[in-house]
Amino acid sequence: MVATPLGEYLRTRRAQVTPDAVGLVSAGVRRVPGLRREEVALLAGMSADYYVRLEQGRERNPSAQVLEALAAVLRLDDDARMHLFRLAGAAPRPRAPIADERLDPQLAALLDSWPGRPAIVLGRAYDVLGANRLGAALGFVPGTNLVEKVFEDPASRTFYADRTAAAAANTVAGFRVLHGQAPDDPRVRQVLTAMLDRSREFAEHWARHDARGKDAEHKRLVHPDVGALDLHLQSFDVRSAPGQQLVVYGCEPGSETADRLELLGIAAASRA
Repeated sequence: MVATPLGEYLRTRRAQVTPDAVGLVSAGVRRVPGLRREEVALLAGMSADYYVRLEQGRERNPSAQVLEALAAVLRLDDDARMHLFRLAGAAPRPRAPIADERLDPQLAALLDSWPGRPAIVLGRAYDVLGANRLGAALGFVPGTNLVEKVFEDPASRTFYADRTAAAAANTVAGFRVLHGQAPDDPRVRQVLTAMLDRSREFAEHWARHDARGKDAEHKRLVHPDVGALDLHLQSFDVRSAPGQQLVVYGCEPGSETADRLELLGIAAASRA
């Protein structure tokens, strides 16, 4: 039986929830990681047969009440919960894809109004649509795709200080959210197909079905010209262009990172 995206998501999520996390007493040897199907069904208040049909793709229209119960049992955060609803067809349908995604001139002007902070705009498939001077100097040059940068650019191994851990996982989890928002978008499908074909590491992360958008988080980057940078990131949805995100990086005033960003900005201005 061919599994549906919803069924695959449920299966991988329950495999990552331990019995202890939901207050179940685990006795004996467990043949599967995480929760058993019947345990998920019990905790969510549904029959085991109904839950099995969800995972197997024989039931494709669960109610919002069922989805809320499953989200609670599987410990889904807001991004993962919304992804579950999208897979079940219970979220608003995405707008028709834009054939030629562009950066709004007013948004480009906003980027340039932050000369002391790296700022970029990402498209619906993690393409860098625009960047201010400091954002481009940091390494996010317009035309770059962040997924390709993380998994195929050898320099990413040193640029992302946490490259072996958080950077790769977060990139794929964020791309999973974008894919859930617009699974039929040609550019999203193009990037996904290419990365599954070219990167085993990407494929391994993709198989985990993690769905987690960009949020306020800490980033430690190592720039080849100025060294280590401890940055905090804030991401904002561009409401006039669904799927696009404005990402702004900042740091502690007076910190070593602030001094290094200033040097990076001076160098970028000189080159310009």
